[in-house]
Amino acid sequence: MLLYLSFSSRFNWSELIPLRLWGRTLGLQTENSQFLLEGMPFRIFGGSMHYFRVPREYWEDRMLKMKACGLNTLTTYVPWNLHEQERGKFDFSRNLDLEAFLSLAAKNGLWVILRPGPYICSEWDLGGLPSWLLQDPEMQLRTTYKGFTEAVDAYFDHLMPIVVPLQASTIHYPLCPQYKKGGPIIAVQVENEYGSYAKDPNYMTYVKMALLNRGIVELLMTSDNKNGLSFGLVEGALATVNFQKLEPGLLKYLDTVQRDQPKMVMEYWTGWFDNWGGPHYVFDADEMVNTVASILKLGASINLYMFHGGTNFGFMNGALEADEYKSDVTSYDYDAVLTEAGDYTSKFFKLRQLFSMIIGQPLPLPPMIESKASYGAILLHQYISLWDVLPTLLQPIKSELPINMENLHLNDSSGQSYGYVLYETVIFGGGHLHSRDHVRDRAQVFVNTMYVGELDYNTVELSLPEGQGFRQLRLLVENRGRVNYGLALNEQRKGLIGDVFLNKTPLRNFKIYSLEMKPGFMKSLRHVAGWSAVPDYFVGPAFFRGRLWIEHQPQDTFLKLQGWEKGVVFVNGQNLGRYWKIGPQETLYLPGPWLWKGSNEIVIFEERTAGRIIQSVDIPYLGRTQYVD
Repeated sequence: MLLYLSFSSRFNWSELIPLRLWGRTLGLQTENSQFLLEGMPFRIFGGSMHYFRVPREYWEDRMLKMKACGLNTLTTYVPWNLHEQERGKFDFSRNLDLEAFLSLAAKNGLWVILRPGPYICSEWDLGGLPSWLLQDPEMQLRTTYKGFTEAVDAYFDHLMPIVVPLQASTIHYPLCPQYKKGGPIIAVQVENEYGSYAKDPNYMTYVKMALLNRGIVELLMTSDNKNGLSFGLVEGALATVNFQKLEPGLLKYLDTVQRDQPKMVMEYWTGWFDNWGGPHYVFDADEMVNTVASILKLGASINLYMFHGGTNFGFMNGALEADEYKSDVTSYDYDAVLTEAGDYTSKFFKLRQLFSMIIGQPLPLPPMIESKASYGAILLHQYISLWDVLPTLLQPIKSELPINMENLHLNDSSGQSYGYVLYETVIFGGGHLHSRDHVRDRAQVFVNTMYVGELDYNTVELSLPEGQGFRQLRLLVENRGRVNYGLALNEQRKGLIGDVFLNKTPLRNFKIYSLEMKPGFMKSLRHVAGWSAVPDYFVGPAFFRGRLWIEHQPQDTFLKLQGWEKGVVFVNGQNLGRYWKIGPQETLYLPGPWLWKGSNEIVIFEERTAGRIIQSVDIPYLGRTQYVD
């Protein structure tokens, strides 16, 4: 039952939209306990949506749905590890075109709160920090350690010239002399939840000055949960708070760290994220909207995290490491206001009713939802073993000692960031194999091509069978995703991070194969010799391929991998992400814009047990549900 609270005043912000305030000069300001936009009282009704988790073709659809829900502000993180995947090489194109995304927000009447990090958390690999930072054995992430700040400075030198011209306040900035009219950005966040890390008292001032010195003039904000609030402050930035349950006095607690300032909930968690092996978390819609109503009744502004979660495409999911390591699933549905595929939920319509009551004027009609397709069974008719791919496509790195993923001499010395690494050495006889907890995160162990078992955080030893003569010992190690939150960020190197022992003797003389599965590799795989018909029974690791034929305009669909064990799916070269039979997630989202009319190539890398078909269905299944406590 909804317990909407009465609101004594209505807010008509129809004139306070970016394109109608061209030439403005003031931007967002604070005065006593309220926000002012161009000198007029303003409440932030925001929603989070990340451009890097949503196909570019759908950005505008999601923004229009924000407006139809009654929101006036979009918030987004900026993922450093996508924009600078290799040190010194920057990418702001295609789905990473931040300027286009922000300009589209302005076109659709949305203000923007930008959260550029450098750390973003966000259940994203290493909290958005590039893995090549970890090549430095002394690296201290999120501190004023010289190696870190030099990298941040170089990144901000490329990022800020894109951002600065899109700020709301009219300024003259030497690096952007063409900037005269203002854009949608009304606030910029300094770092992210630093109060929960707080390893360097000088760090937040450094990040703040890094922004100011490059032309940021908008209102600065910080963002922390209650316990981190007092440790994440920086002078000159408005403190905001993150939570899901509105504890008594929680918003008043903001007054203890800053007086006479507007109250802002930067992250009101509309749902929660999932880990492999756990349930699919859901958060009651009525409880959520009643809490939102209570927050607004107290006079606070709010940002819904997430309004639309999207997908951790590729290998970009993050992980938790509290009592044990838990990696996040591919879907970032989050039980948010819109589903992973952008469809409406009951939360959308309940929030729309609430916001329309407060605004006191008709909201835009919700856009029609995109139809989903069920293309049926797709036969994976060919396969090639990983062992047959190695000599053709991959050149090994030879090393006496094991080398962690980030320190492999690859990608113009930026190392390997994601995927798998195969470590191969020669052994004589069998015995007791012990990892000394140096496997990150999960290794399949083979003698020649015979599967022996797995090593991970919980299993650190195996028995290797005896055999005649010299044999190959192979460890196929998967990086399941770097931890994105907590105090262990500096320890997120992947692959083999130290010696592995056979009968108490450390293994030596490795051939190391990088399996990052980038587009170039997948394209070469298409033409390699050795593909053959799939037998009745076969176990991986291997690549499987098939074709999906589409007669008409492609539509969104979901791939169900029943009968498959663990791996990754590629469609027309796009990495959809990981699947794993332990769940909870059972379908992978396949956006229609990534499909073609006619023939579509499906490639699956399966680590172990392969099926023969996959199913294209029109309804997602994210697993058994459990309500968030």
